[in-house]
Amino acid sequence: MNKIVSFIKGTTVLVCSLAILASCSKKHPTAVNPGPMSKTTGLEYNTEDGFQVNDYSGMPDIPNMVFIEGGRSTLGSLEEDVMGFHDNMKRTVTVSSFYMDETETTNTAYLEYLFYVKRDSSREFYEYALPDTTVWANDLAFNDSYVDNYLRYPGFRFYPVVGVSWVQANDYSKWRTKIVNQKLAEEAGLEEYAAETGESIPLETGAVLPEFRLPTEAEWEYAAMGLIGTQWNDENQTHQRLYPWDGHALRNPYGKKMGYFLANFKRGRGDYAGIAGNLNDGAMITDYVYEYPPNDFGLYNMAGNVNEWVQDIYRPLSSMDVNDLNPVRNSETFDQASDYDKEGYNSLIDNSVRVYKGGSWADVAYWLSPGTRRYLEQDSSTATIGFRCAMIRAGSNH
Repeated sequence: MNKIVSFIKGTTVLVCSLAILASCSKKHPTAVNPGPMSKTTGLEYNTEDGFQVNDYSGMPDIPNMVFIEGGRSTLGSLEEDVMGFHDNMKRTVTVSSFYMDETETTNTAYLEYLFYVKRDSSREFYEYALPDTTVWANDLAFNDSYVDNYLRYPGFRFYPVVGVSWVQANDYSKWRTKIVNQKLAEEAGLEEYAAETGESIPLETGAVLPEFRLPTEAEWEYAAMGLIGTQWNDENQTHQRLYPWDGHALRNPYGKKMGYFLANFKRGRGDYAGIAGNLNDGAMITDYVYEYPPNDFGLYNMAGNVNEWVQDIYRPLSSMDVNDLNPVRNSETFDQASDYDKEGYNSLIDNSVRVYKGGSWADVAYWLSPGTRRYLEQDSSTATIGFRCAMIRAGSNH
């Protein structure tokens, strides 16, 4: 009898152990490990005539981009509203994680774009894509040398491209998407598919990237602040930031660069760089895109050097109207252009004016604060506006 009881107990323990092991070894499917068959139909993946689920190990590396971890933040202008616009009121929003270029788009990057456009597109489109170098010209200033040399002379290679409109910046982003994904497709052995079908490589392959684009205004402002460096003890922040760095001063308080400006801007009327022998911010016009310290996200020149285009149509009350999750205004919903009467010369606002942010080499310090905002026609350009690209962080819920 005792032997039977012992056998039953032993069998029970063995069965329980096997059940535990079985439950431990059972894994739920993930994006990286979807399993060999469908959880909902039981059909096998990747058979000759079946549904294809390609290998995926995460987003490919993105040239020149850094990861911006999203989260809750208080956006809006922290500067005194000296213009009386009240067009960026403080509010709490959440911005999803995304990627952003660590630098402004450079002359060399744009010239590379022009090289391929000239080779692969019509002459008409090539001429349309050219930056307007005459933005440097001024009847009452001698800047002719920049008109002729700034874009193409090798010494300016890694200075930010200017004279590019919002429309041109979007065209560049589309081209960059295509050219980067072509390279990724070749590395993944998928170039034959594109050649045979004449189509772009599907996103389902996992080998290519989502589109490059201009950042939304909220993304740009959130990234510029870089408030990850102000946090401690479970979601508490020790302080806000007026600029992309700590404190209310414009000079570096630490190290060998102590006393030097942290951005390229105009100190006052006629003062772009300081005096000979002690040039403080070091630049009378634009500067090398890596010249000043990056913010906590690793982004360079989010204040000064050049202003930057963002996606948004300008409206004074955007901050009051847009959603509190990934806010953007790219239409006239709830704020019609007709209400501003541009045709009657009572406003400059319509659906073709876009926001630009960040301040430039020709702006005073007021415009360096990420919460300030201005606007310009989307087909216009100046010597003080450039751009950088952003991209969604695909496959993430934060």
